[in-house]
Amino acid sequence: MRSPAGSEGSSHYLAIVGATGTGKSDLALEVAVALRERGVRAEIVGADAMQFYRGMNIGTAKITPDERRGIPHHLIDVLEVTQEATVAWYQPLARRAIDDILSRRAVPILVGGSGLYVSSVLYDFAFPGRDAALRARLETEAQASGTRPLLDRLRALDPATAERVDPANSRRVIRALEVAELKQKGHGASLPERPVPWSPMTVVGLAVPRERLVERLDARVERMWESGLLDEVRGLLAQGLDRGATASKAIGYAQAAAQLRGELTQDQAIAETQRLTRRYARRQVSWFKRYPEPTWLDASDTSEVARGGLVAAVLDRLAR
Repeated sequence: MRSPAGSEGSSHYLAIVGATGTGKSDLALEVAVALRERGVRAEIVGADAMQFYRGMNIGTAKITPDERRGIPHHLIDVLEVTQEATVAWYQPLARRAIDDILSRRAVPILVGGSGLYVSSVLYDFAFPGRDAALRARLETEAQASGTRPLLDRLRALDPATAERVDPANSRRVIRALEVAELKQKGHGASLPERPVPWSPMTVVGLAVPRERLVERLDARVERMWESGLLDEVRGLLAQGLDRGATASKAIGYAQAAAQLRGELTQDQAIAETQRLTRRYARRQVSWFKRYPEPTWLDASDTSEVARGGLVAAVLDRLAR
């Protein structure tokens, strides 16, 4: 029975998804606090690939421990910047966290915009196989010739995946081509267009009109530099950021590192981060629109009254 307003807790979980800059983390926290005020415990499970990393705070808009208002947060600050984050690593940890929260008769709130990470929890699917030798060969090819030839081969083998993959993300291109070649050999697997939900869930998506979201994202990038992103990145480079397969490619961090190396001016670094952030947001919207589960809520109004309305709408959806 779905009754989060009662003291008996819940037997399902809530997911809050959407593009970067739509206010997912803040809303998840506000919903958790509202549930607590109703006598229901709630805990948050992160699904933002870059918030896994300790020290990557400003560029990921991470809610600090002091701002969490006593609400437990899971899978945030769990990796060093030199460690690699993969969906295969994340999925069992996130599902275990959700099961543990449910066992405490609390409401798990999955929140994030990293589409594949979110989907790996929401839906029941197996990961494609891996081939270390094939991966090494593709990585060598990418280093020698760039990702364009690999992307051309991916288009020939799997046009739909080639259309979705970020061409600027060499890791994603290599992995997609690895999967496509394995599938061609009969050893692959892929995420179905309409996968089966893993567990009872309520999914809420936050939407902001494109023009307003672009303004919000551009302003946020400027605030990242004003808030000390360069100093944050300087410290992370000392910890090995440039050796991290995942963290070193994070939008904003890669550009700030390039500025520190003298490869970009500050204006260029900010402009490039804004461009990539806008593109990433478009891809997030496309990803989450693929599935019918989310109830989409307008998050364009950031006033206190509007935020209260969003919280009420989520609680109402959760209680159905």
